[in-house]
Amino acid sequence: MNFREFGTIVFVENYEACIDFYKNILQLEVRNVKENLVIFTVSGGYLMVEKGGYSSQSEKNRKRNPTVLRFDVDSLDEAADKLEKRGVNFINKRLAFDWGTIAVFLDPDGNRIELGEINEITGSFK
Repeated sequence: MNFREFGTIVFVENYEACIDFYKNILQLEVRNVKENLVIFTVSGGYLMVEKGGYSSQSEKNRKRNPTVLRFDVDSLDEAADKLEKRGVNFINKRLAFDWGTIAVFLDPDGNRIELGEINEITGSFK
């Protein structure tokens, strides 16, 4: 099958705060705006943020939200420092595993987001 592109949809309760977060903190490019959703361009696809989810004051567990958004970067420290200056509070700024290194933070709805440092041992390495 020849798929045109890949997209991810995140349903949120704190819609305005999440749109602001993805647009101004993560600085994702807005591709399209509809009545109840905003589509952001991400490398190779899109992230759709849509009304209709549930928020949490803390990280949603996997039962409530089994999906993690991971943005791979060349330099984890550099990317994390930039986001921290924009107001991101990291749960963990550097977690090293045998498969790679990540930083973990949340969007305003409690959805887990990770920065992944790209290197030869990461699962997403090309």
